[in-house]
Amino acid sequence: MGIIIVEICESNLLQTIETEQLLESEYPEVSVLVSECLSFCGLCRFKPFALVNGRRIRGKNVQDCLDNIRLAIEEELLQYK
Repeated sequence: MGIIIVEICESNLLQTIETEQLLESEYPEVSVLVSECLSFCGLCRFKPFALVNGRRIRGKNVQDCLDNIRLAIEEELLQYK
């Protein structure tokens, strides 16, 4: 369906897990896009982050970031209910 877009840089630490499959299987409303670069100049190599509908979501580590992404997705979904 893809009403929520999660963008991840291919150099991001989130690429160490199968983020795309994980999020898309949990949330049918989500489309995960992996880009070569999201233009945050190296941030992706040091801290995991993603853009959820254009909003930057970060975490201390991969699991923390994934939890924060899920929270952001839930907040976005509330707008459609």
